[in-house]
Amino acid sequence: MGDFITVRGFVATDITTSTTPGGVATASFRIGSTGRRYDRSSGAWVDGHTNWFRVQGYRQLAGNLGCSIRKGQPVIVVGRLRMRSWEKDGRIYHSAEIDAESVGHDLTLGSANFIRTVKNSPQTAPDDALPAEDGPEAAGSIFGDRDFAEEDAAPEDVMVEDVNGDYVSVDTETGELAGSAA
Repeated sequence: MGDFITVRGFVATDITTSTTPGGVATASFRIGSTGRRYDRSSGAWVDGHTNWFRVQGYRQLAGNLGCSIRKGQPVIVVGRLRMRSWEKDGRIYHSAEIDAESVGHDLTLGSANFIRTVKNSPQTAPDDALPAEDGPEAAGSIFGDRDFAEEDAAPEDVMVEDVNGDYVSVDTETGELAGSAA
């Protein structure tokens, strides 16, 4: 039996990306989930208590989070719930964290455009990329320092802007990013 949870809410912070010492990509953000109920006495919907969760994604999901999710967007998160406690200055603190298995936009509040990446394959930087330094910027673009000039693309190519502002070609038949490992 697992402690899986599904949470629907709004992204409350910018996505923070990094790489573990073992080379695993990570991304995290906070989500606020506020319940609503109809108050018959006032004839209006009222907000309830807001629950806060830290969402953590790894590997392929981390790269996709960094390119897809932005602060303020409505999302649905599915993952394993972990409760943490710690003591500081004689006071006990608690936090709820979700090790995300899936994250997606809540389409009841808007629309999104899905672009498929190669499933379950490691995303690696090209051979000519410089090694990344430690810290939040280390995960950066999965494409390293590669420059995707417009003259490299055929007129029928579809180009997508990644999180760093670099343009990447997309295979229009499969929806996969060009240069991704098969």
